[in-house]
Amino acid sequence: MSPDPSEDEEDVTWVSFSSAGYGSAEDDPWEDVVPVPSPDPEVDWYDDDPIDGEAAIQWDAPPCPAPLGIAHLIRIGCCDHCLHRLSGRRTEKRGSEGGSELREQSILTNPDLSDVGPGSDCPTCENLMDDARNISEIISSACEGIEYATMQVGVHIPKDLMEEEDAIRTRYGAPASTPLKATFVEEIQSILTGEIGDIEFVKERPDLMILIDTLTLRVEVDVRPVFIYGRYIKNSREIPQTRWPCRSCRGRQGGCEACGSSGLQYEDSVQDLIGIPFAGTMGAEDTAFHGMGREDIDVRCLGNGRPFVLEVKSPRSRSPDLAEFESKISSTSGGRVVVNSLRFSDRKEVARIKQTRSEKTYTIRFSTEEAIDQENAVSLIHSLSGKTVEQQTPTRVSHRRADKIRKRKIVSIDNVEVHGEEIEMTLRCEAGTYIKELVHSDEGRTVPSVSGTLNSKCEVIWLDVENVHAD
Repeated sequence: MSPDPSEDEEDVTWVSFSSAGYGSAEDDPWEDVVPVPSPDPEVDWYDDDPIDGEAAIQWDAPPCPAPLGIAHLIRIGCCDHCLHRLSGRRTEKRGSEGGSELREQSILTNPDLSDVGPGSDCPTCENLMDDARNISEIISSACEGIEYATMQVGVHIPKDLMEEEDAIRTRYGAPASTPLKATFVEEIQSILTGEIGDIEFVKERPDLMILIDTLTLRVEVDVRPVFIYGRYIKNSREIPQTRWPCRSCRGRQGGCEACGSSGLQYEDSVQDLIGIPFAGTMGAEDTAFHGMGREDIDVRCLGNGRPFVLEVKSPRSRSPDLAEFESKISSTSGGRVVVNSLRFSDRKEVARIKQTRSEKTYTIRFSTEEAIDQENAVSLIHSLSGKTVEQQTPTRVSHRRADKIRKRKIVSIDNVEVHGEEIEMTLRCEAGTYIKELVHSDEGRTVPSVSGTLNSKCEVIWLDVENVHAD
């Protein structure tokens, strides 16, 4: 057939050359090509055909769930449990029983596998799965006598085993096959559910945190704290809010002669008068006290009380009768501390309590150098209402607070009563206001002050917190 005259001469030449090159026996352009053998022999995988053991070692294998992939896991010595989790196959049974079922099925198509049993050292778990029941029994024993409803299990597996398991699972395991750590945790949880019964496994805020070291097979049971919110009223001027370590021995265990071997500067505190009854009833190791601010030792806290969260550490019981404790604490403390509004809380509320900056109402009584005209004194003191004062860090707390100037607002002043050389008043102030220094000025470190306004030296007689405006 002759070329179409309308085609270009170059196109005709190219077509002719291509036909000649591929279809003609003359002038074959590939005649000088020398075949080069491939370094890796090509293997056609037929899932239904068995292969001998030498081939399995010499050649690679397809990933599961291909039957040859399962056969390869058997040949390298995987235990039945790992065989099941890596295979990606559904079986009637799970875990090691499911793996045993897969092993039997694989032997039917690969008779040579009948001589290959689970290895003495599984390459993917080093027979860790065989220890699951023993570890579960250790956990059950360690949890005896502890009240709990939720649990979280954490596992530490050596890095080298994790890397080896990941390499085998990535190459031979079925897509989305379960990693060793997750499988081990699930097995522990399954056994514990069967032994303990009604228990919920959670990822956040468990009652018990179980930590397992698979290298040493050690089990640590961490009993999570119980948090209790409430408000306390302090009717005493002789107890601090929290424990105060002895100044002489700095609270060392066993104390010293100065503190009567207690390690405490003050025998009682709001923390212990509330916490000790809870710790005793709940079988706890100790308590921590988180208050919304604090008052000085010689200051009472009245009204509805100051919000707090009591942290009960490592309790063996988690469900005390809170209504009963409200009356119990008042009784055991001799009325020095009274609590109300008790309810269960959590760690998040501890942060809220610490971060909340609430205004407070105070009643304070102080004396002046000499008697002051009542009408004039009332007028001068009321002139401070609504003003913002600048307070340099008081000398009494300068050893533990940064030396800086703080600006705080006096929201209101009410009920100013003058009794000769003594004056009593109620005032509401912004959080963080030093009330005593607002009255006596702390040698001019607080400006303006009641002392400066009255042009008289003032000395605080007593101070009460009437209300904490929060919650």
